[in-house]
Amino acid sequence: MRARRQVGVFHWTSGMSLAPGTRLGPYEIKSPIGAGGMGEVYRARDPRLEREVAVKILPPVFSGDPDRLRRFQQEARAAGALNHPNILAIHDVGTHDGVSYVVSELLEGSTLRDRLAGAAVPGRKAVEYALQIARGLAAAHDRGIVHRDLKPENVFVTHDGHVKILDFGLAKLTRPEHEGGALTNLPTTPAGTDPGMVMGTVGYMSPEQVRGQPSDQRSDIFSLGVILHEMVSGRQPFRRESPVETMSAILKEEPPELPATARVPPALERILRHCLEKSPAERFQSARDLAFDLEALSGISGPFAGEAWPGAGAPVASAGALRRGGIRFLAGLVAGLLAGAGAVHWLGRGEPPGPPTVRYLTYSGQDTEPSASPDGRLIAFASTRDGRQRIWLKQLPGGDEVALTAGPDTRPRISPDGSTVLFARQESARTSLFRIPVVGGDPRKVVEDASEGDWSPDGRRIAFLRPTRKENTAGWTIMVADADGRGARDLAHLDDRILFAPRWSPAGTEIAVTQMGSQNSPNSILILEVDRRETRSLSPPPPAG
Repeated sequence: MRARRQVGVFHWTSGMSLAPGTRLGPYEIKSPIGAGGMGEVYRARDPRLEREVAVKILPPVFSGDPDRLRRFQQEARAAGALNHPNILAIHDVGTHDGVSYVVSELLEGSTLRDRLAGAAVPGRKAVEYALQIARGLAAAHDRGIVHRDLKPENVFVTHDGHVKILDFGLAKLTRPEHEGGALTNLPTTPAGTDPGMVMGTVGYMSPEQVRGQPSDQRSDIFSLGVILHEMVSGRQPFRRESPVETMSAILKEEPPELPATARVPPALERILRHCLEKSPAERFQSARDLAFDLEALSGISGPFAGEAWPGAGAPVASAGALRRGGIRFLAGLVAGLLAGAGAVHWLGRGEPPGPPTVRYLTYSGQDTEPSASPDGRLIAFASTRDGRQRIWLKQLPGGDEVALTAGPDTRPRISPDGSTVLFARQESARTSLFRIPVVGGDPRKVVEDASEGDWSPDGRRIAFLRPTRKENTAGWTIMVADADGRGARDLAHLDDRILFAPRWSPAGTEIAVTQMGSQNSPNSILILEVDRRETRSLSPPPPAG
């Protein structure tokens, strides 16, 4: 039996109930759009601005609970303040004769669930959609808002392919109407609920949500990984025959291998694995970093699920014009990386048999500061060969060379996963560290006022040097930060010493830096223990006298 209640000039029921022409506050109802556990949605007209909007009528439980209504309004206002192109725009919240409603922009298209319809999304579209979702999440996380119920039903794709995340701030304010309800449709609960209460939708929850533990932005990243896996493979990675088995798979099982027919590049597989790590500490630490890697991936050209990657055929090093053959180089680079061919042996473990072979890798005579990718298939180096100081790339063995950055840039370091180059750029009177995908794109600033940096072995942190002045004494500070530049902290400050070339130890516990000597003392190498902040020298003291 459906609940029925008199509200103003219309009857509110649990089904579609508002007739065209009904007034709800200043809004005129035009036609129904849809209904679900979170309420009813109508197309409406805002006569004040002469525009069409979407109006969601909230369930009676909101109107009957003042505390819940207050929290809903707070969250709706927070979501409305996001103002991001990949998040549904909230225009208004209000009540009319005791009924609560929220007004948003009117979208034309369908949910991602409708787009999936049990089949995979073409590869180019899958990456585009995931990138837009990650950008929306990054904007929300920056404002302290975590979705907690990200799933294809809450992702809308407009007719022109634009992605909008729905119901920010709303999902975490609801709780099960019936304690015995189906877990597969279980909505999220308030942020301050007791430990042990499940938050999320089974199949898309993170392991910490399954356990009822506190969750943060990294939980949204796990959910996005599930969605991306489903877009590429055509099925949910952890779905089993029952909700309990599904939750067990989320906690204990690795996601299934992607089907060979998907023709997924290794770079995308790495991104998926990184999103779907069981431990939050092992995942991408921010949606912004995930978006950066997806954007780098979107620059790859080549076959994927029957389509070219986004940006195929366009210049990928947009920061500066590529020299002739640059596009062919990048296409060849990606093909070589995917095929796994052409690995060189001089980076291998152990000593090669016989005398070492010396060969020239670059040819201009103006190439310095080489950095090799871990698999030995790529070299990044600084060069002034074309009159500009910038970073170049070379595919090994025997590949072409292409300019990656616009300059003036120096000191490149390729990340441990081989996807990104960290480098130093001169900006007016100071130098800052930037990062750029090896497939090209726009550089992103990591930290300001830093002369040189290096990746930690797991790629999650960077060490860098910052020139400092303390009590009129010039010096250098050795610092560590997250890979995106956040959380920077000092390790050591050395006065009157010029430092360069910071390098992490293979275990990630120590950092070595070179200290420039003087006329009476040689250069020395300093070792810093990252956690204990102790410093020692590998070089003997200068001779007496």
